[in-house]
Amino acid sequence: MRATLRAARLRADRTAAGAAAPVGPLHQLVDAHGIDTVLLAALDVQGRLKGKAFDARVLLERLRSDRISPEMCGYVLGTDLGMTAPRTGAFSWESGFGDIALLPDTQQARVLPWLPSTAIVLADPISGGFPHPLAPTTVLNEQWHRLASLGLVAAVGIETEFVLYEGIARDAAAAGWQGLRPAVRDNRDYSLDLPLPVREFSRRLRQVLAGSGLPVEAVKGEGAPGQIEVTFPYGEVTAMCEQHLLFKHAAKTVADEQDLTASFMAALPGGVGNGMHLHVSLHDFDDRPVLAADANDGTALSGLGEQAVAGLLTVLPETAPLWAPYVNSYRRYGDHSFAPARFTWGRDNRSCAVRVVGHGRSLRLEVRLPGADANPVLALTAVLAGVRHGIEAGLKPRDASVGDAYQDVAAEAVPRSLAEALAGFEASTLAAELLGERVVAHLASVARLDLDHHAARVSDAELERGFTQA
Repeated sequence: MRATLRAARLRADRTAAGAAAPVGPLHQLVDAHGIDTVLLAALDVQGRLKGKAFDARVLLERLRSDRISPEMCGYVLGTDLGMTAPRTGAFSWESGFGDIALLPDTQQARVLPWLPSTAIVLADPISGGFPHPLAPTTVLNEQWHRLASLGLVAAVGIETEFVLYEGIARDAAAAGWQGLRPAVRDNRDYSLDLPLPVREFSRRLRQVLAGSGLPVEAVKGEGAPGQIEVTFPYGEVTAMCEQHLLFKHAAKTVADEQDLTASFMAALPGGVGNGMHLHVSLHDFDDRPVLAADANDGTALSGLGEQAVAGLLTVLPETAPLWAPYVNSYRRYGDHSFAPARFTWGRDNRSCAVRVVGHGRSLRLEVRLPGADANPVLALTAVLAGVRHGIEAGLKPRDASVGDAYQDVAAEAVPRSLAEALAGFEASTLAAELLGERVVAHLASVARLDLDHHAARVSDAELERGFTQA
């Protein structure tokens, strides 16, 4: 953990200094793997990779010779899923849609085996030589460093669910998203006899991710037709987020190769919900786990572990747009849906928002609130802020839920809509204190774009109900 902290500080110092990234590692990668295309990519606010595909030699020459950093239009940090041009805010018509500078991390360049002769370099948005204050990675790193100031380092393992459909997305769009056919017709939860196309998809996905240095821990069938869950090993928070972003890119590409479509929407037709479960552990700088009362065995939380749970149950209700960012996100939550309906916690209890699982050194907190549509960087920002707040304030959690937590009506309910969640987020003095007023205002403006999009549309349900009957 000391090495992780030291590396993070060095990277922050390099960013602050505006130093050019060394091109040696990228040059070696290009030569060793016959790379002709390099994707220079930054993370947008929705959790997607945005950037340009460069000729490898041209990019190497530019990075060697240019004193000016690569740039892209800043609105990628402030737009919605449909790339709507915001009217107001930091990245909008008011700002003139200017560019932001990017600092490429060429030392972490990696091959993308799911694309021919292609590598990727991730870049940090910068402003005035420092990390851009509204970039998702900056917002997360701020919480990481504040937790580190308490002598604590978080690690995370991410589980993500998605649904495989037959046919490519273009055809589904042409059909108005009607008649979607899951690649598996029934519930194959934990099944080892998935249909051949799904097995071939799974094998290809694992192979290309391993070839990119992103080994998968496990792939399993989930509890809805066509639903798959992929689990990755534990690791440092930022690295695991980057891994997740590349995994989604690979999953969609591999699916398209095989005439399939992978959907990470939180709520899909037929009552299907896709979750993203965040398994979070805490250690001190000597790599000693701190969540368990007994690090050698047992399932009881330490006093600090209880404070972390209490912080999550306090902060997550007020930061919902970070882990449930869309109108559709809130259709996933409901009684006995395996998605939480209330802000509860319990030991090995999948009906809770926070599930305490494992024992001894492996004891961890599974946050079950985010959907697969969430940006893991922002979801983990809320999680780390909650953990830190609980520890700093010395909070005590409510009693653990036992049995069916959906019946624990004394617990606060998950917001019923993005509108409700957004109102609470904007009114929250705690969110502003933990994240900063400017960050809250920015993320609220992005969430409002999704609300405005849906408010301007007449849904199929409205037409069905009212076209002839009103």
